[in-house]
Amino acid sequence: MGIANAILKFIRENPASSSGAIHLAAGKGSFATTKREINALVKTGQLVAEGQSRATRYRISSTIKLFAPIDLASYFEKEIDDREIQGDFNFSLITDVLGNVDLFTPDEAATLAELQAEFRTNVSQMSSIAYTKEMERLAIDLSWKSSQIEGNTYSLLETERLLKDKETAAGKPKDDATMLLNHKEALHFILENPDYVVPLSIARIEDVHSILIKDLEVERNIRQRRVGISGTNYKPLDNEHQIREALEDMCRLINRKENVFEKTLLALVLLSYIQPFNDGNKRTARIICNAILISNQYCPISFRTIDAVEYKKAMLIFYEQNTISVFKKLFIEQFRFAVKTYF
Repeated sequence: MGIANAILKFIRENPASSSGAIHLAAGKGSFATTKREINALVKTGQLVAEGQSRATRYRISSTIKLFAPIDLASYFEKEIDDREIQGDFNFSLITDVLGNVDLFTPDEAATLAELQAEFRTNVSQMSSIAYTKEMERLAIDLSWKSSQIEGNTYSLLETERLLKDKETAAGKPKDDATMLLNHKEALHFILENPDYVVPLSIARIEDVHSILIKDLEVERNIRQRRVGISGTNYKPLDNEHQIREALEDMCRLINRKENVFEKTLLALVLLSYIQPFNDGNKRTARIICNAILISNQYCPISFRTIDAVEYKKAMLIFYEQNTISVFKKLFIEQFRFAVKTYF
């Protein structure tokens, strides 16, 4: 590993480090050599220097941090309280960082565009009956996986029986069936109203959330109290006014973006990051992301092959490090799976 990469790795794991600490841990040769490498990283925008003279401390810049590679295995070897994280909500992430970068590399963008072109070609050759059948299959898979990620106990086969024949599974909680049926209703609503989230607004997000939590013991609308997230020390906003402000910033960002895949990915991660509701945030994010795809005639995503634990880890990385690289990889994989599997 070169000295520059060693320095970046150390600061990523030990933010707000001094040049002396960086040299001891990652330097090679003289302190002057390490200092020159640090200054070069600052000049290229990869590091940010805070303070002056001996009090200067260095952090990974927000843009570089956004796309930093993360080794999940080593990251989660550390216990919650031992991880160096961005514990508070980062407003500048939405207002200053995400709006000024391309979320996908040229190669990633080309791959997604090719897959979308394949989807459009395949759909153009399908009968309306065949297309409807595949959309129904995708909807069942999405309802099952989105619910499973939240702890639902229905199997895929049991979900299919419930959504097709209204046959509940023996010995399963009533709320599990309700959650699945609500997913079906939310997807049906989006398919019947494909432009409902164009432009995206807080009111439209609340409407989708209301469908998803119907007949469940979950409060509607923007929360007015604190929530905690299991598995992390990240603390979402606990002030209704600030939550609304963050949602407004998010909607402006998504509406301003031209790339449909960027809009979709931002809806997925930011609704979960903001946690605007007492419950049902990630479910709402998955439906909203599909609503954006459907409104633009893009292939929807079922998330069927995502491992629930890996999905949660990818979200925790975004919560704690404001790094989108892990979740972005999952997103691309799932878009590819949807195009290749259903259409």
